[in-house]
Amino acid sequence: MKRLLAVLLLAPATLFAQSAFDGTWRTDPQSTEYVGHQNFSLQNGVYRCSTCVPKVEVKADGQDHKVSGSPYYDTINVRTIDDHTVEIISKKGAKVTGTSKETASEDGQTLVTEFTFVTDSGQTGNGRYKSTRVGTAPNGAHKISGEWQPGKLESGSESVFTVTYKATDDGLSMSDLTGDSYAAKFDGKDYPYKGDPGTTTVSLKKIDANTIEETDKRNGKVITVIRLTVSPDGKTLSTTTEDKLAGVTTKGTAQKQ
Repeated sequence: MKRLLAVLLLAPATLFAQSAFDGTWRTDPQSTEYVGHQNFSLQNGVYRCSTCVPKVEVKADGQDHKVSGSPYYDTINVRTIDDHTVEIISKKGAKVTGTSKETASEDGQTLVTEFTFVTDSGQTGNGRYKSTRVGTAPNGAHKISGEWQPGKLESGSESVFTVTYKATDDGLSMSDLTGDSYAAKFDGKDYPYKGDPGTTTVSLKKIDANTIEETDKRNGKVITVIRLTVSPDGKTLSTTTEDKLAGVTTKGTAQKQ
């Protein structure tokens, strides 16, 4: 007993201090917010997406067309289903990596997006959201054309919403259901980011006991900055994600499971 007491007295306080981030968190779909617009068009047989990264311009003929600049796909296939609906299939090395089905309402003021994805490791996910028109469509263009304000995620797979964090002695590790993971210290240095071909390194900065700033890079270039904040009661995790490439911000809150 005396030996145990001596060990406990000498143990560092951090041994007992559980990080506010420790645990598995699930995002509430209704809390999601997309700050920014999406802009695409289908006209004269050509599909264009000016807000995609990289920008896309391919024939909408149901055939695979080569595109460059994305770590997630190297071909895109755009097919018109009817005057309201378009299907987009992305592939990498001839393997499907994602699909997007865009369906405009009869009055052309609402757009429903249903998407799926497959990671390099074979993990899958899906989701659905609605967008509201904020810009007029070009004359004679397909009804999906124009500028849109995405709304909240209406539904999605657990792989879209669930993430797990675990504190280390002087840092944090992350893993999710799509196979993404990292382990980094709070020293601002770059550490390997695994599972996402579009993210090569991550660095962490601890703002305070309940706030962390994460910076993701691709080949040395900052692509995403994420602010993670745990509520005082330790039950809610708020995230603000700045996409530096697309120039948009997404927000949401997650509950500890």
